[in-house]
Amino acid sequence: MSATNTTASSILLLDPESSSENSIYEQILQDILAGRLQANERLKVSALATRYGTSTNPIREALQQLRGEGYVIFSPNKGARVRPIDEDFARDIYEVEALIEPYLTAWFVGIATEEAIRQLEDVQDEIEALGFEDPLRHSELDTRFHQIIYDGHYNRHAAELWWRHREILRTIARRFPYSMVRRKEILVEHRQIIDRIKNQDAAGAAEAVRLHILGSGRHIVEHMRSARNRKL
Repeated sequence: MSATNTTASSILLLDPESSSENSIYEQILQDILAGRLQANERLKVSALATRYGTSTNPIREALQQLRGEGYVIFSPNKGARVRPIDEDFARDIYEVEALIEPYLTAWFVGIATEEAIRQLEDVQDEIEALGFEDPLRHSELDTRFHQIIYDGHYNRHAAELWWRHREILRTIARRFPYSMVRRKEILVEHRQIIDRIKNQDAAGAAEAVRLHILGSGRHIVEHMRSARNRKL
């Protein structure tokens, strides 16, 4: 099962020099998530067109899409501004993921081959050998682990929604290293997921994934809350 299908290759991996409407949308989104466009910052179409080297029409269309997804807020007489990426935002994202990923996982259990399970075990072996020493490499391996499970699903909308939400949470999480406790939990949770897939326990695998997502999501929110409180 390949982890480089249309889900992985078509979302958030676009050429940053491209002036396509989709690329402009992705660039603005990434700048919002990374804090380069700050919370409540005014989003002026002309200034953004200059920033991204494009005309105003792709900017307007990107802002409308971002508005529909909740990243941009439009106010009467004030135009567009950046929605704060706060604890409530992160909570909403991971709670949705805690619904989507168990659904994708339960289906995978019914089609999982010995080769796919071997791939999961090999990736998990790499994760454990790495020991969280290289955060970027860990993130790549963790994404690979979940892609093996989700990428073959027939419901491409659900799989792509997972991918997009994962990238959002991953961007936020880069600011907050895992605690030692959470590191140990992640390793245990991954092994539980593999074991339940091997045992063809669809309900058990789905529940293990749900708890895994909730644990990581709460970890991010707690860090965000602590960072906010330190600024007060």
